[in-house]
Amino acid sequence: MSKGAVRSHPSNYRQRSYRQLQDFGGGSFEVRVEESDLWISCVNSDFASLAELESLACERLLFYRQSLKAFLQRYPDWGRSLVPVVAADFSPAPPLARQMMMASEIAGVGPMAAVAGALAEAVGRDLVALSPEVVVENGGDIFLAGRSAYTLAVFSGISRLSGQLGFKISAPAPFNCGVCTSSGRVGHSLSFGRADAVTIVADNAALADAAATAMANQVQEKADLARVIENALALDGVSGALAVMGDDLAAGGNLELIDMTS
Repeated sequence: MSKGAVRSHPSNYRQRSYRQLQDFGGGSFEVRVEESDLWISCVNSDFASLAELESLACERLLFYRQSLKAFLQRYPDWGRSLVPVVAADFSPAPPLARQMMMASEIAGVGPMAAVAGALAEAVGRDLVALSPEVVVENGGDIFLAGRSAYTLAVFSGISRLSGQLGFKISAPAPFNCGVCTSSGRVGHSLSFGRADAVTIVADNAALADAAATAMANQVQEKADLARVIENALALDGVSGALAVMGDDLAAGGNLELIDMTS
């Protein structure tokens, strides 16, 4: 596997053994708090050691989870909604929940569809101040920051393309973005579609997560793939999209497709 590649949503998703294949050239560690299970790669800087970065990541993940749990206890229907909710109706919402609501409004899904990506980015942004390069992966939903190019491989269940198809995203200067994958056949997340994988690249990980869920919901047959890519790229903040069903795929936007076996 090439340096800088990350694999999203493999068939052994729950065991997270795919993390052994990830290599971004820096030190890495895992942080777990209840259902949240983050794999984080950071490049050490003059400001903090890897141990200090790990301690900060654990502290911030606990903080974000506690603030979201307190909000959900007050508004349980918010967490169960499968459609967007109006942010103005929830003035006490913490910033993380507001980010989720904004993403869900763009994508047309419930706010909890953005939770994994939102948590990955919230923790990642707290680490960026101390590390020039940060990658946070939360069950295949990823926040990237600090490089001008990333190469990623997508796992798509039993599809022949699984693990063999990859893509590169790049920009003229170091950037940050979210890359999230949803599937109707792999993983534990709720999906109403039949896609093996729909991967979205967006301005932030909450939006990428919500959009991946929304687009995967729309894939019922292979004929839907091209339309789903068009729909994804029409969303404000989405810069790239890829969808796989069986041995068929469609892709568009700022993605350079790559054969990961070569």
